[in-house]
Amino acid sequence: MSSIQVADQTFVAAPGELVAQAFASPERWRRWWPDLNLTVTEDRGEKGIRWAVRGGVLGTMELWLEPVLDGVIVHYFLHAESAGTDELAAQQHRRRVAGRAMTFELKRELEAGRSAGEAPRHVASSSAVD
Repeated sequence: MSSIQVADQTFVAAPGELVAQAFASPERWRRWWPDLNLTVTEDRGEKGIRWAVRGGVLGTMELWLEPVLDGVIVHYFLHAESAGTDELAAQQHRRRVAGRAMTFELKRELEAGRSAGEAPRHVASSSAVD
């Protein structure tokens, strides 16, 4: 069992392929996790991505996209060991906050202009065609 274990989930009202495209950029990874070196071990397309992690921690990380209703749940998992001298509780908190910041950035970007309770653009436009 890893010393650092983070599991989080956030609903994003957007299609899985758009969410996957939004987090596919290594430039974004460096902004979200500046002290980590990520190597893709499995690109699952609209289902997510898995990485080997080195740098501030050593282990694995995954974003899994689960289709639900009119969007996806972004599941964020990190299983790692600390590579530095930071206290484990502080490291765990830091990684949890970074994951939440990442998913909320995606949510703000992909749901921009959508009021609470309003159908996402991809659903509203497809029902207008019916």
